[in-house]
Amino acid sequence: MAADVVITGYGVFTAYGFGAQPLREGLFAGRSAFTPVTRFDSTPYHADRAATYEGDGPEIPGTPVKPGVTPGQAEVLRACALAALAMAQHDGAHAPVLLGTAGDHSANRGFWEDIAADRVPLDPRVLDSLPARLAERLGADLNLGQQRLAFVNACVASTNAIAHGAELISRGAADMVVAGGAYLVTEDVFAKFDSGKALSREGVVRPFAKGRMGLLQGDGAAVLVLESARHARERGAHILGKVAGWGMAADAHHVIQPHPRGEGMAAAAGVAIRRAGITPEQIGYVNAHGTGTPLNDVAETAALHRIFGPHAPQVPVSSTKSGTGHMLEATGAVEAVITLLALRDGVLPPTLNLHQADPDCDLDYVPNTARPADITHALSLNAAFGGVNAALVLKRAMEDSI
Repeated sequence: MAADVVITGYGVFTAYGFGAQPLREGLFAGRSAFTPVTRFDSTPYHADRAATYEGDGPEIPGTPVKPGVTPGQAEVLRACALAALAMAQHDGAHAPVLLGTAGDHSANRGFWEDIAADRVPLDPRVLDSLPARLAERLGADLNLGQQRLAFVNACVASTNAIAHGAELISRGAADMVVAGGAYLVTEDVFAKFDSGKALSREGVVRPFAKGRMGLLQGDGAAVLVLESARHARERGAHILGKVAGWGMAADAHHVIQPHPRGEGMAAAAGVAIRRAGITPEQIGYVNAHGTGTPLNDVAETAALHRIFGPHAPQVPVSSTKSGTGHMLEATGAVEAVITLLALRDGVLPPTLNLHQADPDCDLDYVPNTARPADITHALSLNAAFGGVNAALVLKRAMEDSI
């Protein structure tokens, strides 16, 4: 019999600061985190804003940050993992480490400048551009399990890390896993998105809105401690929620564009909902991928209609990227924490900057203001280049049913 997968700890970091409370006081309060970019010179680019942490708000434990300095993924992941393990009241010994990351590229400019000047590159941060090194470094630093994997498939990477961890626990291959991901805004990735005309030139992100102009990037990292319910109960852990279902699917429609009818996303969500053993009507909230790009939001709306059928207009949906920015590989893990907060606090985060909806986006997107809601199940959706899609169903902790 498959084991139930529960959440016993988390650590989270966004441009609002370190921890859950900054998210409550920022995102849930209706405030976006976008500011002018100061980490690098943005004048060569069309866009000049991102949701970056510049030292305002709760600090990253052990990592001083000042304006113009990018914190390292390794340091932020360590802080998040320590917070998650402290909340879980466990040292994480023998727990596999599963991280969504494409590597830390904050030292790339210096590396190529050294090469161009015929200097030997000496910045040790260059090694962290290897994704696997970040998983290995975190595992070794905190004496976690020897299974240390990096998931690199773009914006579903940390969702896949959580799903893989849930699968390991469900089939009895692990009692506990440490899963999450990180992305911090760096110039090279910013420049790539800017050159692809994906970044909003108006300085805001307006998911599902008429005339929306694209996404903006954001800092993000989150680590969750997942356990089997039996293991958590045996050691007296406080259960925060349940990863009730997970699903992944690929539609292979286009190298960067989503399937216009959202077929892959709907398929991933269908698997997650069936695995959770519930009906679509039991989902009380959807944390959408919601990038604010013209193609994604229409495709995702179509996917939600496929998932929920006639019930779709009754399901609250929001895009929290309108506040946090798009955190790329970290997106799924951070949004899993946001979804968990929504379940536990009984408050749905808003879709900011939604003043006039696109006629092709015809659902309840919780516009501009958070909404109280007593819900038991929520769906978190993510998609990425290459047609890959991933979904998580989270369940509120209720001791009589977990």
